[in-house]
Amino acid sequence: MMKPAAFGIRMHSGWGVLVTVTDSVEVLDRRRIAVVSGDAPGGKMPFHHAEGLGLPRAQKYLANYTAECDRQARQEIARALDDVKARGYNVTSAGLVLASGRTLPDLAHILAAHPLIHTAEGELFRDTVRRACESLALPVLGYRERDLPECASKLLGNASPKIIRQLAGMGKTLGPPWTADHKSAALAACLALHAKLRHAEA
Repeated sequence: MMKPAAFGIRMHSGWGVLVTVTDSVEVLDRRRIAVVSGDAPGGKMPFHHAEGLGLPRAQKYLANYTAECDRQARQEIARALDDVKARGYNVTSAGLVLASGRTLPDLAHILAAHPLIHTAEGELFRDTVRRACESLALPVLGYRERDLPECASKLLGNASPKIIRQLAGMGKTLGPPWTADHKSAALAACLALHAKLRHAEA
């Protein structure tokens, strides 16, 4: 029988950290995932590139860029799923670390305001990973990074402080890298797995 596990993902511009956690809070796998090829026009800053194109060309460029990111993200997630499955685990869900959750305006307004360009790039890469997971029948639960401890307290109850400490100190046994990204991703994975298992029992 396959044992349950969950992914936790923390994205940056064009790449991210993916951590696989089991229901016994064991880190089964950790890896860097890349969703942008090195020769992509605009590199890891697509909205910065689109800023100077004019709106019609920017729309077409971003549509093509996003489609390529989606393709690469799906390959990365599928590879991670296969690797975990080969070890006897079934990934039931993915926890995605979110930013502030600010709602973005239309593209014309984004390209006219530099702070929104940065926000939009972050959202693009989180959205592409979300779509990749969902295309592989993997439910995604999002958790704002600043809310992770509060979510842990609500979902994990009295076990929350122990699990957070356990994940924070995991680098001592795993060795590097075990950064803040890995810790946030691992906690998001724990929350997604717990939520999924609790839902299954309901």
